[in-house]
Amino acid sequence: MAESVIKVKELSAAYRKNTVLENVDFSVEKGSLTGIVGPNGAGKSTLIKTMLQLHPSLSGTVDFMGLPFKQAKKYIGYVPQRGSVDWDFPTNALDVVTMGLYGKIGWLKLPTRMHKEKAFHALKKMGMEDYADRQISQLSGGQQQRVFLARALVQDADIYFMDEPLAGVDAATERAIMTILKELKANGKTVMVVHHDLQTVEEYFDHVLLLNRTVMNHGKTTETFTKDNVAKTYGGNMRWMGEEKQYVVHTGK
Repeated sequence: MAESVIKVKELSAAYRKNTVLENVDFSVEKGSLTGIVGPNGAGKSTLIKTMLQLHPSLSGTVDFMGLPFKQAKKYIGYVPQRGSVDWDFPTNALDVVTMGLYGKIGWLKLPTRMHKEKAFHALKKMGMEDYADRQISQLSGGQQQRVFLARALVQDADIYFMDEPLAGVDAATERAIMTILKELKANGKTVMVVHHDLQTVEEYFDHVLLLNRTVMNHGKTTETFTKDNVAKTYGGNMRWMGEEKQYVVHTGK
């Protein structure tokens, strides 16, 4: 049986008085690439933020490799939604990536040449080495996303959380990001990704977590990502088109 490196038990969370997560239970295998999938308002981003203590929980427990978050955070990398970042902050791409090393450098110390070289190598891995000195506000959305992924990569974490890393990026950037995520998995890293495109779930992820405020289903994609399970997760907001798996999600009332 595969080793579980993430265990979530009876996790609940709310915004003001509105419950957005209720009794969430699941565990994640080491070296898996999991897509977190569900309708708008299902609590996908809130789930990640609550697990990482960026949002308070009402109840429940989360552990990583048998440790609480405070003890395990040095093993965890996080890429937030691009829209939640202040891209007007006056800094260049290389400095943004170097920030991923501050846990090892220490906040009151300056990065060394070795740290800068590690950061540059991470930028190069994302095809962004020519933009190292470019202000992040001058980069396109796809380029900004590559820089943020490079910042996570330079941490050399064991567990990665990524909140909609493919949202609003061009096809080339999407391919580049998925290549890196599959490399991480191949190297034994554990990756959880909030994802919105149902058409690519089977191609991109070996595990899927279907979420609608609570876990509707979770497991290997080949067994879990079925017509019935997706319909149950999306309710009346989803139509199944034809024999091939084509999904149309209705966002209106």
